[in-house]
Amino acid sequence: MLGSLLTRCLILSFGYAYPAFECYKIVEKNRVEIEELRFWCQYWIIVAMLTVLERLGDVFVSWLPMYGEAKVAIFIYLWYPKTRGTGYIYKTLLRPYVSKHEKDIDGKIMEMRARVWDLIVFYWQHFAHYGQTAFFQFLGYMAAQSSKMTKAAAEPMNEQSNGAAAKATGKNGGTGKDE
Repeated sequence: MLGSLLTRCLILSFGYAYPAFECYKIVEKNRVEIEELRFWCQYWIIVAMLTVLERLGDVFVSWLPMYGEAKVAIFIYLWYPKTRGTGYIYKTLLRPYVSKHEKDIDGKIMEMRARVWDLIVFYWQHFAHYGQTAFFQFLGYMAAQSSKMTKAAAEPMNEQSNGAAAKATGKNGGTGKDE
């Protein structure tokens, strides 16, 4: 068994980097051969499907011995010039299934788009309402703090003016009694 890090590096190299470079070379040729381009398109379609399936089912099968090594072997099988497994898997497994269920898949994708959009709008509205409420609460708090500050600043001035007026009249606190 190879280490997990080494397996990941091999998958990135042989499953993504090398095929991406080969695909780049095909696209950048002066005379592109349609069969080679079709092969690489099929490869990337299969890799995308495997990636989705792996994300969903990895929890259930990742514990199997040699799982990482099997993934490396599958990627190499798909593009290796002698096996060219992409054509076989695409023609025997993927194309018949997808063509049979294409309308259902398109319908589910459209339904999911609508649901996701509705969910985004729903959360955006609630976020905006919450933000507006929090903003107005903050403004109310700041206004209350401001009125307390002006009232606290005015009280010492009132005490000073009341004390000065009492001394000027010779009365104690305006009660009418002399000291």
